[in-house]
Amino acid sequence: MQASLRASVFAILLAAAGQASAATCRDPAGFEKWLDDIAQEAIAQGISPEAVRRGLSGVTFDQNVIKRDRGQGVFKQSFAQFAGRMVSSARLKGGANMLKRHAATLARIEQRYGVPAPVLVAIWGLETDFGAVKGKLPVIRSVATLAYDCRRSEFFQAHLFDALRIVDRGDLSPGEMRGAWAGELGQTQFMPSSYMKYAVDFDGDRRADLLHSPADVLASTANYLKGHGWVRGGDWVPGTQNFEAIRAWNKSQVYAQTIAYYATKLAGRDTSAFQSQ
Repeated sequence: MQASLRASVFAILLAAAGQASAATCRDPAGFEKWLDDIAQEAIAQGISPEAVRRGLSGVTFDQNVIKRDRGQGVFKQSFAQFAGRMVSSARLKGGANMLKRHAATLARIEQRYGVPAPVLVAIWGLETDFGAVKGKLPVIRSVATLAYDCRRSEFFQAHLFDALRIVDRGDLSPGEMRGAWAGELGQTQFMPSSYMKYAVDFDGDRRADLLHSPADVLASTANYLKGHGWVRGGDWVPGTQNFEAIRAWNKSQVYAQTIAYYATKLAGRDTSAFQSQ
């Protein structure tokens, strides 16, 4: 094969591979039938037929979610690159303001769950800029799309069923459940299964609202960390048990380090432990 022809064929194969990597591994034409089966399984699991109907009504396959799932790359940055961009002077100032504004609530949360205010505010700031950027995509559509795709089907099917349970429990309506492309919702971006397991009503209105209630948001985040081994009174720098609890929040080492670094800055502590990261 001539070199020029070989190069042309190779370019075509690369282009085809790129298209395949951005496509789902199941035919989108089968999504509607699959969703009917999911509805029956949800009812069999004890989710009310009305919640299933409300939750799945009008849900369609979203090819853009598949493309986003195949194209993740932000956490390939170094800690210095990522933290330098994410822990900005604006976020430090905003975090300091939130520590003051919610001081009483944060103190009650620490008393109950053992998680210090700077850690919670750091997560809040990094995830959504303190609730300002929560995402606008329909959560049920996103997790249904990813559950239909064969790459992580079981993982996202569990989140889909739990999204329907959130509707059934009355915490949020399907229309309210809007978030990031992978189904994260609320001011600290809980996946639906984490929402069901760790979301708490801390403001006393009888529902766990992680979209609108800062008290519920911060307490639920603390409850998550406590549930993943947070040690009251301990440090959270890399190498500690509490840092591992932060890594349970987000498995990316770079992101977890950035949370810990941001929290350390907000707490006014020495950050030298991060200089060699």
